[in-house]
Amino acid sequence: MARVLSAKSNRKDRVVHIRFSRAEFDALEMAARSADMTVSAFVRSLGMEGAGVRPFLAEGDRAVLGLLADGIRVIGGNLNQIARAINTGKVPDEGDLTGSIKDAHGVTTVLAFELAELTRRSAARRRREGA
Repeated sequence: MARVLSAKSNRKDRVVHIRFSRAEFDALEMAARSADMTVSAFVRSLGMEGAGVRPFLAEGDRAVLGLLADGIRVIGGNLNQIARAINTGKVPDEGDLTGSIKDAHGVTTVLAFELAELTRRSAARRRREGA
């Protein structure tokens, strides 16, 4: 069972050796720099998230992404129905086409925004906890 870290156990006195190729390390350094972190803090935060000690997504993030995924599934179903209608020679209602396109645009815009915010929040949390 994973042990939850407390604020008191902030002292870093254990070392893990990991080997990277030059290209891997360069990519890692660039990612750490863009997160405004040291390579050590960046790798530590990723390792803790990957091990499940600290969740990668907050509960709210999972809920929002789940709702957006549901929306994308509904839009996909609508677009499939429109495609089937076209393939059978039927002309779909212009309102259905316009509505489906607007729905797809709206959901993808919100999804892009949420992913950008998730990335920003994750980097900020990683900086706070990785220090």
